[in-house]
Amino acid sequence: MNPLFTRLIRFTFLAAIVCAPISNAQEKPAPAPKKIAIRAGRLIDGKSETPILNALILVEGDKIVSVTPGGSAPAGVEVIDLSKATVLPGFVDAHTHVLLQGDITQEEYDAQLLKQSIPYRAILGARNAQIALGHGFTSIRDLETEGAMYADVDVKHAINNGEVPGPHMQVSTRAMTPTGAYGPYGYSWEITIPQGVQYVDGVDEARKAVREQIRYGADWIKYYSDHGYFYGPDGVVLHSHVNFTDEEAKAIVDETHRLGHKVAAHAIGSDGIAAALKAGVDSIEHGDGLTEPQMEEMARRGIYWVPTIMVGAYVAPGRAGNWTKMVDTEKAAFQLALKKGVKIVLGTDAGGFDWRGLNQALEFDYYVKYGMTPMQAIRTATTTAAELLGWSDKMGTIEPGKWADIVAVSGDPLKDITELQHVKFVMKSGAVFRNELKYSQRTMAGSAALLVWIRIHDVVGYSTNLA
Repeated sequence: MNPLFTRLIRFTFLAAIVCAPISNAQEKPAPAPKKIAIRAGRLIDGKSETPILNALILVEGDKIVSVTPGGSAPAGVEVIDLSKATVLPGFVDAHTHVLLQGDITQEEYDAQLLKQSIPYRAILGARNAQIALGHGFTSIRDLETEGAMYADVDVKHAINNGEVPGPHMQVSTRAMTPTGAYGPYGYSWEITIPQGVQYVDGVDEARKAVREQIRYGADWIKYYSDHGYFYGPDGVVLHSHVNFTDEEAKAIVDETHRLGHKVAAHAIGSDGIAAALKAGVDSIEHGDGLTEPQMEEMARRGIYWVPTIMVGAYVAPGRAGNWTKMVDTEKAAFQLALKKGVKIVLGTDAGGFDWRGLNQALEFDYYVKYGMTPMQAIRTATTTAAELLGWSDKMGTIEPGKWADIVAVSGDPLKDITELQHVKFVMKSGAVFRNELKYSQRTMAGSAALLVWIRIHDVVGYSTNLA
């Protein structure tokens, strides 16, 4: 063999060894999770009956590590000064529609389904999720895409993958009714138009629809238990037309539970509520016409009620008919359900009103006006909501091991619940999304560097404007 060629082979072999990647054992370790200390002037932790004063919350990565009254921040840790604020767990809105932009009238609803593409609606959905997070709602349960198929799953994935900011989400995809029980209505039978829900007829179709929706990413299954709300001869009990047969509704619930998921039922009139309770649902949505025996049954069985009061009050003037009276009916039901011990969870039906028009935290105000204490109202969107979502081990309180989902307001919401409509600080999973309060006190090294920078600028004559 040519000696020159032999040397070339040896050189190539040695070069390959020298240039080979360093073994995994020699790779640089992953950076340690970031640590942040939050100094809370008043801490409503979701567990205690009264606020904890001057508490220090230590966050590492996306979790809360410790909560210490009067504690001191470890050396070298970034400190966020909320010492003049009230700090709370991030809120949950347990009934939203991120793919909907308000539907007081049928025309508003139809225009979205017929004139907006699903990709465009998904873009608006991502925007709405960001609006919710900005209002302090670090988790939402989105109950139906209103004709946008499985786009809620896409919005959820985009948030989870860090592509867009938004809350933790549980989604229900398409929802179900039997044929003809949901709009859009009034179009020629010769034209195929988008439908607001998945039509389901018969027990077999019900089970198949549940399997299909879960296959494509549904965390919850939602169905419409009733429609057409009217008062009986007594003018007191709110009635409705029941959508599904008992066998169909039971098939939806049984199949969902068999697959390890939960069921939410839209049920406004007493008839629809009765049918949903008989089927074994996990939550009643809206529930304006709840009767006293139904409340007692819900309390006994631990079934949650998500009343969505603000949307009813908002759409009533535009829808007229029974809707105005239904607001008063629901108020009476809320006050009685509170006494009966029904588990009430905050939900707004955002999307039923324009996301840009109302702050979801207005729902808290209704609860207090209807008889809850401010602390009770706060727990509907924290601890009780976490139970509904099955996330009590992850969220709902500010304590070690929970997600670092934390919000703050300037005033005291226990004295004025409307403070929750003015959230100034939002942290989700340890990352600050919004901070309109005093900005972070950086590490000692960072503070020292800032002082040096200021002095240098003063010496050379530059003005400094540190607002």
